Parts: sequence; C-alpha cells; structure tokens
Amino acid sequence: MNNILKKFTRGNIKDTLVDNAMYVILLGILIIVSFLRPIFLSTNNLTNIMMNASIRIIIALGVSGALITRGTDLSAGRIVGVGAVIGGTLLQRPDYAAKFFPALGDMPVVGVLLLAVTVTALLGLINGLVISFLHVPPFIATLGMQSIVYGLSLIYTKSQPIGGLKQSYTNLASGRLNLVVAQVPILILIALVMIAIMWFLLNQTKFGKYIYAIGGNEAAAEVAGVNIVWTKIRVYVMAGLFYGLAGFLLAAKSGGATANYGIGYELEAIAACTIGGVSTAGGVGTVQGIVSGVLIFEMLKTSLQFLGVTPDLQYVAIGTVIVMAVAIDIRKYLAKK
Repeated sequence: MNNILKKFTRGNIKDTLVDNAMYVILLGILIIVSFLRPIFLSTNNLTNIMMNASIRIIIALGVSGALITRGTDLSAGRIVGVGAVIGGTLLQRPDYAAKFFPALGDMPVVGVLLLAVTVTALLGLINGLVISFLHVPPFIATLGMQSIVYGLSLIYTKSQPIGGLKQSYTNLASGRLNLVVAQVPILILIALVMIAIMWFLLNQTKFGKYIYAIGGNEAAAEVAGVNIVWTKIRVYVMAGLFYGLAGFLLAAKSGGATANYGIGYELEAIAACTIGGVSTAGGVGTVQGIVSGVLIFEMLKTSLQFLGVTPDLQYVAIGTVIVMAVAIDIRKYLAKK
C-alpha cells in the first residue's frame, strides 16, 4: 500500500500538475485578481468578458475542425477581416459623408451577412482544395492564403478605415433580448447558437465522426470508407462560414472595420482550443472544451488589464501562454505514445 502511495505521489501527482499547469497558473491569477480587484467578479465585468469571448468562440469553433483533422488554419484571422470589411462597406448609414459606395442604397443586414459568409466560405473552399487535391501541408496552404486574403482586403478597402455603420447592424453586437430571467446580449445568444450547431455537427452526424476518424488515424479512416478529400474540404468551408460570421459581428461590435481586423486571432483561437483540450496531434477535442478554453483565455487577458499590466507585457504573457499550451499538448501526446 505504501509503495502504491509513493508511486502515486511521485508520479501521478507530478504528471497531473504538469499536464494541467495552465489551469493551475490561470486559476492562481484569477484568485489574485479577484482579491485585489473585487469588481473583477461583478456581473457587468463578467458580461463584458462573455461578450468579448463570443466572437472568439465562433472563430475557435471554426479552427477546431482543422485542428482535430491534424491540420491548422493560419488564414482564420484574415478571413475574419474579410467578413468585417464586407459588412462595414455595405452597411453604412445612407447619410454618412464618407460612405464607401456613395451610390449604394440601403442594404438589408441579413442579405449582407449571407454575402459575407458566402465569400468567406469560398475562401475556405480554396484552402480545402489546395490542401486536399494539391496535398500542400495545411500550415503552408493557410499561411499563403493569409497573405493573399490580406492583400485582397487592402485592395478592396483601398487601405482606408470604414465607419458610419447603421444602427440596425451595430445592434447585433450591442442589442439585448428580453428573456424571462434577464436581458441577454444578442452577441452572446448568437455564440450559443453556433456552439449548439457545432456540438451537433461533431457529435450527432457522420461528418463529425469522420473528422475525429481522420484526426485519429487518416489511413485507417480511408480504409474504413471515409472520403478523406471531401471531408477535409467541408471542414475548411465550414471554418470559412464561422470566420465570416465572426468578422461580420466584429465590425458590428466595433462600429467600423479595416483590413487589419482579425490579425492574430488565429493564434489566440488555436491557443484557446489547445487549452480546452483540442490536441494539435489530431483526433481529440470537444465543443465544451473549446468554449472553456476561450473563456479562460479571455479572463486571462482581462486579468492582466485589471492588474495594470502594460500592453507590451500583455503580448509577452499571451505569447507565453500560447507556447506553454502547445508544449503541454505535445507532452501529453508523447506520453500516450
């Protein structure tokens, strides 16, 4: 019995602490911040965190499909920017002096949303085709797409910031719905709907099972009859849809847009997914884990702001978290092997 306890104490506890080091560190930070700044746990602040996390959750859900299939998507942030500039340029107030398209009449919000997600889905389709048919590694394919999309966004916007968005558009991000228990921000409700959709796709459809099968063992999945090419293409098209929606909402939340919107969001999304249990080695990941990873990441950023950490050091801290999250994930993968 003593030998078992010693083994557990020396081995398992150490491994458990190392494997969950991110959670331990972040929990410690949250406790310190809550003690030093009690307002951190106020309803208003937690609601703000949830609203900020909502767009990130949608992006992370899109990235997760690529990660689970042992791929990645470094173009995510720039494609988010495409959704933002499409929404921004087509949904300005009619009386706005610096209107991007002066002769354009009043456009319906839903119509522009459909246009935005169609364009971003096509960009995702290109990613999927390049990866599946040309056999370009996802890292390289999406890195190239990142640069292409940014250039196209700069050309489209003429490198100019977009403002003067109409209220019916910005209400998507600032508005609230009166439910039985409380007034809930529309942005949070949209995120909840996308969470439910992604959960259904991953857990209740053949498409979701194929995603996990490819990530677990692509060769075995192909032998079992999974259409690898078509499944991967659909993964990146789906990701494009999620990015487009996120960008559209990001512009509404910000009240404007530029071609630089979304920069770096892909790294935050990948880090949040990894923190939430999505393995970069593929085949592992849950929607609830992804959501928790994003929330933890957002709470970390907010905690640093509450502690008065300068923006420069915040980048250092966030970069450290990204490296640690991936390093711990790789350690878990090697331990299983």
